Amino acid sequence: YVGPNVLGLEKRFGFPPREFRHWLALHEVTHRAQFTGIPWMREHFLGLVQSTVSSLDPDPKRLLDSLGRVATEVRSGRNPLDEGGLMAVFASPEQRAVLDQVSGLMSLLEGHGHVVMDRIGAGLFRGHARMSRLLKARRSDPRTQLLFRLTGLEMKMRQYEMGEAFILEVERRAGWEALDAAWSSPDALPTLEEIADPPRWLSRVA
Repeated sequence: YVGPNVLGLEKRFGFPPREFRHWLALHEVTHRAQFTGIPWMREHFLGLVQSTVSSLDPDPKRLLDSLGRVATEVRSGRNPLDEGGLMAVFASPEQRAVLDQVSGLMSLLEGHGHVVMDRIGAGLFRGHARMSRLLKARRSDPRTQLLFRLTGLEMKMRQYEMGEAFILEVERRAGWEALDAAWSSPDALPTLEEIADPPRWLSRVA
């Protein structure tokens, strides 16, 4: 938790502090359950982080190649920051592959956490609907978009949205219990492409 951010949101939107903090805690406790209740999750996640760090390459030529790729994408009308901020822009192909794995995993974990906090919060807090609506609207605030793109936080916001859509679509098609397959092994985790195409993941793990 970042205390000043929590206080700022409470004051800006008039959220009841006790309800708002409890609601945020539900999301973080869900993450704790994911990383402590699934025996392989912590080691798998740290392994992805280590793979990213160990493949760092300070070669100036790699930097120039990255800048050239940025220029090409801009000329073709694409924003090179859309896929994860500056880190993704300067990542090597090997790093980008790992970053895609991380993004797929984090989309699943964040989406699952968001659905759980909303489901439980709806039954606990009178102000839940308003808190949820205002925080979702805040993600699309144009004043924050440039900062989000530069830092990669835009991808973080997309992970909430993509992951939540994935969780809800899997539940709609196959029931909540179908999500148990995702926690069975690292190989069963949805890829970033499958996060965007839930039926594809269901077909693979069925």
